[in-house]
Amino acid sequence: MANVLNFNVGVLGHIDSGKTSLAKALSQTAATASFDKNPQSKERGITLDLGFSSFLTDIPEHMKDSKHDRLQFTLVDCPGHASLIRTIIGGAQIIDLMMLVVDVTKGVQTQTAECLVIGEITCQKMVVVLNKVDLLPPEKKKQQIEKMTKRMLKTLENTRFADSLIIPVAAKPGGPEAPEAEAEGVTSLVEELKRQAYLPKRDTNGPFIYAVDHCFSIRGQGTVMTGTVLSGSIDVNDNIEIPALKMTKKVKSIQMFRKPVNTVMQGDRAGICVTQFDPKQLERGMVCYPGALPTILAGIIDVKKIGYYKATISTKAKFHITTGHATVMGRVSFFSPHSEKECTEIGRASCRERV
Repeated sequence: MANVLNFNVGVLGHIDSGKTSLAKALSQTAATASFDKNPQSKERGITLDLGFSSFLTDIPEHMKDSKHDRLQFTLVDCPGHASLIRTIIGGAQIIDLMMLVVDVTKGVQTQTAECLVIGEITCQKMVVVLNKVDLLPPEKKKQQIEKMTKRMLKTLENTRFADSLIIPVAAKPGGPEAPEAEAEGVTSLVEELKRQAYLPKRDTNGPFIYAVDHCFSIRGQGTVMTGTVLSGSIDVNDNIEIPALKMTKKVKSIQMFRKPVNTVMQGDRAGICVTQFDPKQLERGMVCYPGALPTILAGIIDVKKIGYYKATISTKAKFHITTGHATVMGRVSFFSPHSEKECTEIGRASCRERV
């Protein structure tokens, strides 16, 4: 895996826009938590948790100088339901590029707009996928795709994603219950993802910080924590800390999409195996190099108000604060020398977390 560059693509959009079907159509390798394997997801027919899968391609021409010969796209399939917004935020924090999936028969919906807001905060590039084009009347298909494309470009014109490429696809022709059929437009989408790919910032020198999204045991092996490396790197036999539990464990083995590796670095999606640890103690959270993540009750941060939030932000206001997959309640205290009006838009703040 030394010559493989991992590139994380978030699959976001409104509920029932076909995100999971698209991830399935693109993927070559599925992770343990991919494609709605959760029993509740199957029962309800919707994505309830983050799903991960991947596919490999040759390195694009514009990235040939990157010392890699293969490009691995890791797809982060995010839920679309409004009540799962914290899970969506957790997934969006680890992506290099966003793929916004839109049902071509419905256009922009509530969670589509919310995903756009999250995308503007967390990433620089986006590709829009108009899914379910097979449901359009054949005689009006081209016309309706062009109409929706113009509408999407109009929606995006005042965002950082203005002029994003829009690709029409049919990830699962006929719908979820239809017989298997070849997806439409997926080859063009893969080529566009390759064109949009870039060499993300990957720093192996910082402290190892790892966002765990699933944790489970394998008989005879130990407990596997799957997640994404947010900074630094880790090797087999290194020690890692679970700061929420004040517990240190040795790394027994590491895998990237079922392939054993000796080391992983910032941006990599991996499974880390440790021994003598009950997976029930850590559903999701942060793991790090020992001492890298101290517990804090307050922090000084830069605050930027998003344009869609119209309410006034004032000292002593309460907010949800999300870091990785953890969310706590916090109270904000502004002490920037800006005017009161400016403080509602951008300023410095002390956030006191009530953990």
